[in-house]
Amino acid sequence: MDRATPAAQKPADAAPALPTANIQEPPAVDPAWPRWGLTHTGVSANNVTPEFEQTVAQRLSQTPMVQNQHIMGFGAVNPQPRRQEFYWEDLDSRTNLMKRSGGTQVITLCCAPDWMKGGPEGPTSDAGWAEHLEDAPYPKHFDDFAKLSAAVATKYRDVKYFMVWNEFKGFWKDHSKPADYKGYTQLYNKVYDAVKAARPDAQVGGPYLGFDSNSTGASELRGPWGVVNQNALDAFEYWFKNKKGADFVVVDGASVTDAHELLPDAFGALGKFSAVTTWLRQKTDLPVWWSEWYFVPEDRTVWPEPMRLAVQAASMIEFAESGAATALYWNPQVKQGACTACMWDPQSGAELPTGRLVADFTRWFPAGAELEEVTSSAPGVRVLAQPEQMVMVNTTKAQVTTTVDGTEFALQPYEIKWSGR
Repeated sequence: MDRATPAAQKPADAAPALPTANIQEPPAVDPAWPRWGLTHTGVSANNVTPEFEQTVAQRLSQTPMVQNQHIMGFGAVNPQPRRQEFYWEDLDSRTNLMKRSGGTQVITLCCAPDWMKGGPEGPTSDAGWAEHLEDAPYPKHFDDFAKLSAAVATKYRDVKYFMVWNEFKGFWKDHSKPADYKGYTQLYNKVYDAVKAARPDAQVGGPYLGFDSNSTGASELRGPWGVVNQNALDAFEYWFKNKKGADFVVVDGASVTDAHELLPDAFGALGKFSAVTTWLRQKTDLPVWWSEWYFVPEDRTVWPEPMRLAVQAASMIEFAESGAATALYWNPQVKQGACTACMWDPQSGAELPTGRLVADFTRWFPAGAELEEVTSSAPGVRVLAQPEQMVMVNTTKAQVTTTVDGTEFALQPYEIKWSGR
């Protein structure tokens, strides 16, 4: 990602500009809301050494962003192995990392202890992790999970934001059929009431629902990128109509279809993110959060790193232009070995290009940023601009010369270039 100076001033015979971007009105959030951030997964900076954690925390603190952690799984062990026994060490470690790095803390209230879903009391076994982590609590234990959620909110009083559950886990096993949205909504409402009773200041959101899509099908939401599963839309509609309350709505999804297709291509498929965000914002004034988003097919597809970064940057442009309030990167961190998609180097803790990209968007395009319509003379270059800064993304595999904002720029294949205005 280059922050090079402009190549030259605008030539007299520059190509005509593209149509302006469809920039939506910003969501009703604090103008200082970072918008961008990450979810800590199985491995994070606190799982190496204290020195490593300090290095990463110092780097992250230079551009504070939203940071999310689950209460069980994804780097945290069972927080309530027995009915009267809590284990907070892992959550303490992760929340301490978020605090040390200046993060805006978020906790995802998922997943559920084994005894709430048919398993035994006690620490989770290897088989329990492998086979039952994503099981939903039994309805008879919805109240127990709500009490656990309230205990989390009470213990972590400096955490203001809570997402309820994750991707309808256990409530939607066959996506060709309707989800158990009534069951999820019942759990959500119990959690919402319990958390609000314990912490009236807490902000609670759901349904953390995956908007998967296919190339064909009957659905009210479709585009060149495919067709959103109508079962997902129905599940959202039911939750939205029957929820006790919410301070924000949460969804996730991939630009890739369930059959690993990118329609019409890797960059065109990103239009799904704007389409879903717009659909949601037409239904509610609540801020729209993307708890996760994906753009590489999960079929062992490997792109050159410049292309992967360019697709990620273009997807973030979609979120900003459509008025998404939050977009959290699912950080696939590892302890050792190569990890091109990681935010920091597994050995040194140094910032990697993905981390730099998220930090740059956090700095220049928080939720309150005033977006301006700036176009490129080259069709393959996407632009996002605010009064002081803009970012250009070459979505082609060829070198491109383009005029943007009255200035000519040269971009290498898939290059991301930042420029002051």
